Amino acid sequence: MTTTRVPQSERTRVMRLRLLEAAVECLLERGWAGTSTTLVSQRAGVSRGAQLHHFPSKEALVLAAVEHVAERRTAELAVAAADLPAGEGRTRAVLAMLADHVTGPAFTAALELWVAARTDRTLMAAVAPLEQWLGRQTHRTTVELLGADDTDEAQRELVQATLDLVRGLGLAATLSDDRRRRDRVLDRWARVLDDQLPGSPR
Repeated sequence: MTTTRVPQSERTRVMRLRLLEAAVECLLERGWAGTSTTLVSQRAGVSRGAQLHHFPSKEALVLAAVEHVAERRTAELAVAAADLPAGEGRTRAVLAMLADHVTGPAFTAALELWVAARTDRTLMAAVAPLEQWLGRQTHRTTVELLGADDTDEAQRELVQATLDLVRGLGLAATLSDDRRRRDRVLDRWARVLDDQLPGSPR
């Protein structure tokens, strides 16, 4: 009986992914200050030496985790967008999707990095451009889903206001679970969008 040998490149990819996922989990549970390379390697089931080979410092590990989180958030949004209904109720469904996007674990992990980056120039240098890229991607997706005309200043501002609104609701959700109030706010904003965006399904 012969066994198939896993290529070194695949073993490396899997190990890096385990370390990145473990770093995100530590950020969620312990925050930036409570995250260490030792904890991450233990959670990932990776030796300290192997972890240091791939990521020689906490900064290198977390900077890679920043990019991993950004990619994960983009992928989650794309999957959710594919399941949206067409016709009546679509606008409210888009808002629900965006609200879920900013109350999930990927957003919470990113939030930990935002707070840490405020006083860490190295981290800020990595977080800022990634968040700008993610913001552009999310804006573009929201424009398409709402049927907005991004060349029209008023419609573009409505889309940006939508993203600012759901981000604020996401921040509030980290302090308390107020889903009923959030649902009322989103219900009201869906009616505003349906009234103001010509391409929005009624």
